[in-house]
Amino acid sequence: MHWILLRGLTREQAHWGDLPERLAASLPEHRFHTLDLPGTGNRYRDTSPWTIAGIRQRVAQAAAHIPPPYGLIALSMGGMVALDWAQAEPRGRIQYLVLINTSGGFSPPWQRFRPSALPAVVRLLSRRELFDREAGILALTSNRPVATETVKRWYSIQRQRPVSRQNALRQLTAAARYRPRAQRPLPDALVLASRGDRIVDWRCSRALEQRWQWRLQVHPHAGHDLPLDAPDWVVAQIVAYLRGQA
Repeated sequence: MHWILLRGLTREQAHWGDLPERLAASLPEHRFHTLDLPGTGNRYRDTSPWTIAGIRQRVAQAAAHIPPPYGLIALSMGGMVALDWAQAEPRGRIQYLVLINTSGGFSPPWQRFRPSALPAVVRLLSRRELFDREAGILALTSNRPVATETVKRWYSIQRQRPVSRQNALRQLTAAARYRPRAQRPLPDALVLASRGDRIVDWRCSRALEQRWQWRLQVHPHAGHDLPLDAPDWVVAQIVAYLRGQA
């Protein structure tokens, strides 16, 4: 099985850290690929569409070299892209879906994006000093002490492949407008959430579980960047889910 990993708002494949390698080591029979959303990473010069559907179309084009069927692992806004992708593809082309701290559009706005986080996000995205901006993003998205080396690594990512303010605004707008279709894209999927998420309320993940009878696992204290705060837990949940499907 070929898996595609998608990050969220203004983040790129390098922000996964060593999660793809951890997954490959635990699931050697699977292959894992990281792709960037338009406007980020290797595609930072591209203009991001204003809609999740537009972003999904660009990502699907970028995945043309990867033979289907796919499994999708996606975080935050990347989860919206993955959900839209699963609903748009013919049945069987996407066989697995793992959504991490995402919002499907079935929750009230104050849960999809916590009001307390909005001023901080707007302030951080408008800051000119990259090092302080990346340190602030980590402080908001992670609930564990962040090593200086991690801040330096994220700073280096943004120096090499900067996300423009215009693309950040386009992505924010796409996420705010997104509403999934009514039909359930897959009979089963894995939804991972963090009770300590200070950006997206974990109850957005519970709404997906309840609407489509999917599987929900909730980490007791990790932050929004669950793969950063608890990578072993994330890998263990995915492995257990797949073993249960076999």
